[in-house]
Amino acid sequence: MEGEAVSGAQLIAQALRAQACYAASAVGYLTGRPGVCLVVSGPGFLHTLGGMANATINCWPLIVIGGSSDRNQETMGAFQEFPQVEAGRLYSKLSVRPSSLEVIPAVIEKAVRTSMYGRPGSCYIDIPGDFVNLQVNKSSVKYTECCLPPPISLAEHSAVSKAASAIALAQQPLLIIGKGAAYSHAENNIRKLVDLCGLPFLPTPMAKGVVPDNHPNCVAAARSTALLHADVIILLGARLNWILHFGLPPRYRQDVKVIQIDICAEELGNNVRPAATLLGDINAVTEQLLEEFNKRSWKYPSNSEWWQKLRGKIKNNEERSKGLALQKSLPMNYYAVFHHIRELIPKDCILVSEGANTMDIGRTMLPNFYPRQRLDAGTFGTMGVGLGFAIAAAMVARDRTPGRRVVCIEGDSAFGFSGMEVETICRYNLPILIIVVNNNGIYTGLDANSWEQMLKLGDPATCVPPVSLLPNAHYEKIMSAFGGKGYFVKTPEELQNALKASVTDKQTPSLINVMIDPQSERKKQEFPWLTRSNL
Repeated sequence: MEGEAVSGAQLIAQALRAQACYAASAVGYLTGRPGVCLVVSGPGFLHTLGGMANATINCWPLIVIGGSSDRNQETMGAFQEFPQVEAGRLYSKLSVRPSSLEVIPAVIEKAVRTSMYGRPGSCYIDIPGDFVNLQVNKSSVKYTECCLPPPISLAEHSAVSKAASAIALAQQPLLIIGKGAAYSHAENNIRKLVDLCGLPFLPTPMAKGVVPDNHPNCVAAARSTALLHADVIILLGARLNWILHFGLPPRYRQDVKVIQIDICAEELGNNVRPAATLLGDINAVTEQLLEEFNKRSWKYPSNSEWWQKLRGKIKNNEERSKGLALQKSLPMNYYAVFHHIRELIPKDCILVSEGANTMDIGRTMLPNFYPRQRLDAGTFGTMGVGLGFAIAAAMVARDRTPGRRVVCIEGDSAFGFSGMEVETICRYNLPILIIVVNNNGIYTGLDANSWEQMLKLGDPATCVPPVSLLPNAHYEKIMSAFGGKGYFVKTPEELQNALKASVTDKQTPSLINVMIDPQSERKKQEFPWLTRSNL
């Protein structure tokens, strides 16, 4: 397992860009072992800080190893001198410089262990330049065995019993599945819990697929209604942060009871005082709940008023989305594009999603059927992660599940953050399918005619809206330039043909540049007066 993670990181270490760190962190999430990112000193190290912070906020294991200036040149203005250990402490669980060559193995072991144990996160190891040419007697090196897998902790029996009683008394229960459950590989036990207890469930974005999105108990299409009216909420590896609106009114009932299940004690009670807290590994604690409910023989009735309300809202929202998806007008809208993508991409592909409307609408339109097969901006809301994540997913898939495709769906602005990683994709011949949903801007853009009219007003630096990008940019030519296949599409027929060709060709990277209506937006939201935070 460790060897596979490192082999995936070999490519990542060579990239030496900010994307390298994002990719290494995704390796950690997908494998459960830390990906490793090797960088040079000074600016090279600084480019990893975004990836380190993203890994720590998302709770993914990551090791960054950075070179630094020689120790005897500190404070002298050495080449790329920077206080890297101090800077790394803000973004990681551990930031350390080995005191000597002899202790490097022990420091590496501690970093690997720290990155995985408890709540996972990033660790930084600083290697001074003068270490490179130093020599020591081999017998003096402090070798240490590789750390054991993280220990599995169980919740207190009394807490499990208390939680089960609260769930059994609920009139309008809701199970919220977080990406912590995906990381814990809790999918089998959670699926059993949903089926045994008949609970409606709502996955957070990267928890999609822990229980398949097409499961009859999935209420993602009634998200706002489910959150607003639930009287008992069970949090399985999810945090009450901005993604879940902090668990507070007006998104939730004032009297909602929260049952919190988390591996991190410090997380318990954040923002809302829980009715019950279960501290432990998500998979293990879910199994404890299963054992408790097997004794009670309790199941939430499928004909309750709560279920009728949720199903009614699901039907209404799905019909609205379907109406937008089947529109024949040109240019296409987001929903029409995602409708065709959903119909033609493999069901077991790893989906990487990044952008504004592209990510938000794609989350609702593209189902996931398997765990750990959706990567997006995550808890930190980080833009620029898309192609790095896709590269990591493709390398892990090559090692573990050969033949599994990676589909990376980017907004045009999001693609701009990391578009040159197309060269990395082509260099290593990774059969990634990139789809750029191009509306000529961020959220909304301008069509070619409006752009020309805008330019007549004067200097584009002062006249063109800052969220507008050049209309009809041919991003597909970047892929073609490096030997992949590029497609520029404007109609549903062109999109279907490009998708079929790209999915069929399992050897060549491809990019489909899909032009849509620059004014296309999300469908009208159920509660437009509430703060937008639906990642």
